[in-house]
Amino acid sequence: MKALVYESIGKKALCERPAPQILETTDAIIRVTKTTICGTDLHILKGDVQSCKPGRILGHEGVGIVDRVGSAVVTFRVGDHVLISCISACGKCAYCKNKMYSHCINGGWILGNTIDGTQAEFVRIPYADTSLYPIPEGSDEDALVMLSDILPTGFECGVLNGKVEPSATVAIIGSGPIGLAALLTAQLYSPAEIIMVDLADNRLEVAKRFGATAILNSSKVDVVAEIMKLTNQQGVDTAIEAVGIPATFEICEQIIGPGGRIANVGVHGTKVDLHLENLWDRNITITTGLVDTASTSMLLKLVQSKKIDAKTLITHRFKLENVLDAYTTFEDAAKTNALKVLIET
Repeated sequence: MKALVYESIGKKALCERPAPQILETTDAIIRVTKTTICGTDLHILKGDVQSCKPGRILGHEGVGIVDRVGSAVVTFRVGDHVLISCISACGKCAYCKNKMYSHCINGGWILGNTIDGTQAEFVRIPYADTSLYPIPEGSDEDALVMLSDILPTGFECGVLNGKVEPSATVAIIGSGPIGLAALLTAQLYSPAEIIMVDLADNRLEVAKRFGATAILNSSKVDVVAEIMKLTNQQGVDTAIEAVGIPATFEICEQIIGPGGRIANVGVHGTKVDLHLENLWDRNITITTGLVDTASTSMLLKLVQSKKIDAKTLITHRFKLENVLDAYTTFEDAAKTNALKVLIET
């Protein structure tokens, strides 16, 4: 089968690899029909994710058709149309029982990380009964790819961890796919203000269309000063960090108001300074975490009912044989205006 393989830091290639086989009775083999590229894949290529070793097939998002199932799989049958979760959950360990699936002792974020992922024609899914979701008949497959990772990540790690609530003031630092997913789902809680920050005017214009009440280009204005002005010098109730670099986290530290919550979503590959000398007396909560995907079933219903238009996040489409072009487009988002690139296999 064709697959996108991480070869070494900065290097990837479309290769021919053996199709995956059933290894455990709880496995399913999925014929991937559509997948996408995540910012985390770029972090892997930069060497930021030490657990992912060269030779790994990348990708942890997608939809597909069940091709084979292990003897212990009871929920799915060959031919079923399924959504692949970015998190594999055994459903039995102490973390799974607490809905902390990202810390599953036997799973967690393993797809495209410690086991081969979804940017291929076929993928093996461990713990299929608790790591796949049935796709209702008539669903928009393109939109559902966004439910593998970015929508639950923006929602759980940003909106829920940040405790967004009615009348709150929210700032989202980073208007890429994750930041926009947080913007879309934050509106479920009716905050009074959602301020979006980014370096790219195009992404900020998208954010405005998606419901942002204010947009700020950090290459053109003093973002901290502008946000303090917008909040009458009080700061925001929730600051969501959706990039993963020191500068954006430090902006969150500077704009958070007393009693506020900083929800980190970005993947950080280098150290970030925590300015406790400024925050120690302000009753600030800082949250970190990997998505658990506990909200996927709920978000699936919202996408089905058109309460969330996830398909609007897709800007480019490629065939798997052109996946290297897809990466180039995604990596050069400042020039290509790429958000999510859909890859058809």
